[in-house]
Amino acid sequence: MQANSHGAQVLLLGLDFGSTTSSALIAQASLSSHCITGRMALNEPRVLFRGDPVFTPFEGEVIDEDAIRGLIQAWLDQAGVRPQQLFSGGVIITGLAARRRNAQALARLVGQLIGNALITRADDGGLESWLAFMGSCSALSRFHAEQPMLNLDIGGGTTNAAWGLAGNVQASGCHFIGARHLQFQPGSYQLSSVSEFGQALLVHLGIDKVSGQHLDSRELHAVVRWYVEALVAIVDGDRGFFANPLGQATEQLPLILPRHPVPVALTFSGGVGELLYRHLQGEALPGTTHYGDLGIELARAIADHPRLVRDASHLVPENRGRATVYGLTLHNTEISGSTLFLPQPEVLPLKDLPIVARLSIRASQQQLDDALALALSSRDGACLQLLDGGQAPRLEEIRQLGARLSRGLAQARPQWPLVLLLESNIGKVLGNYATDWGRSSCNLIVIDEVRERSAHFINLGKPHQHIVPVAFYGVH
Repeated sequence: MQANSHGAQVLLLGLDFGSTTSSALIAQASLSSHCITGRMALNEPRVLFRGDPVFTPFEGEVIDEDAIRGLIQAWLDQAGVRPQQLFSGGVIITGLAARRRNAQALARLVGQLIGNALITRADDGGLESWLAFMGSCSALSRFHAEQPMLNLDIGGGTTNAAWGLAGNVQASGCHFIGARHLQFQPGSYQLSSVSEFGQALLVHLGIDKVSGQHLDSRELHAVVRWYVEALVAIVDGDRGFFANPLGQATEQLPLILPRHPVPVALTFSGGVGELLYRHLQGEALPGTTHYGDLGIELARAIADHPRLVRDASHLVPENRGRATVYGLTLHNTEISGSTLFLPQPEVLPLKDLPIVARLSIRASQQQLDDALALALSSRDGACLQLLDGGQAPRLEEIRQLGARLSRGLAQARPQWPLVLLLESNIGKVLGNYATDWGRSSCNLIVIDEVRERSAHFINLGKPHQHIVPVAFYGVH
């Protein structure tokens, strides 16, 4: 991508709290415009700091919030960065960590520590799958533009699958297939903890073992074999495998593979993916249950399956073990245009606004009225995506759309926020028409030049030189 090289430099933060480990990444990027299209973007990102992965701190059944607070402060101190210097920050809590009782409380804590954090959500399988693909193999996918790729991000609690073509994710899924549903005393196969899904798997396999007891070789082989068979079913689009009760419980988000004439190629990421590539490259792996789980055993079993490692020798992703945090830091923040309509900049940041409708910018009056009625029913504000289909509207179309929006917004409560997301560079003019040139009491914000993203929620960060960072979650 060609970009204006004179753009401001901004700092981006990514924090990933997973089933087994947590990690941090800080990058610097140029906030600049494309020399041909003029669209603002984050260009030429480079990593400034990679925090060493650490075991996610738990206290029994909850995440240790005090330990997390200390981790974040230590990472920022090591990087020499203060929270107020960040242009945007992304936080994601994944796998088994997202299923702990205080996961959402942890998300709020991180938001308090880092005020510009745009993502403070747990248990968002679709977003995690998208992030892992972008952080793992987006460059590979763009280089092999005609080759569909399926990235399997295998961690402690989940496998996040994303199917993409030419760098764009077109389908994603999330399954409770991970190395840490059964936990062991390191160096042995003595069970120390079993997750809810791990217990269901043991019952399904007829293994009557509880914490404190050892799995024998037959039982261990049955567990790992089931995981591998489930991965093959995901790759092959075998919906029948997940039709039984255990299969249904496995699918947090089913993966529906698009039809394509070219067979899909596989890449891997996540903790198990990192172990897999190390093993395939001849590196020695740690000993039995070194990490207290089945990550090493699962990586070796995948390596022994020809279907799963067919492409592993010639398609090696750029980031393997920490793909999610790379994707979160470098790819999840979108950038508004500089002609946005924001009469009250002090209202930002705004978080957790539902995207209640995705409409053509040329939608009928009834479609627009229905979407506005749905938006007005959202107590704390809402967002509408208005898509132009690649054809920017004429001035008369903008004026007519603004007039129709103005009629609908007359029913809005004072200062109630509505965000309009546009692809075209028409934010300021549409906002003026829609508010009757400032006469409306509705808190209307029009963000333009944002690429279409299919998601359920949006977060807006604080303005920076008339630019607003935008993040989506609930990706579908």
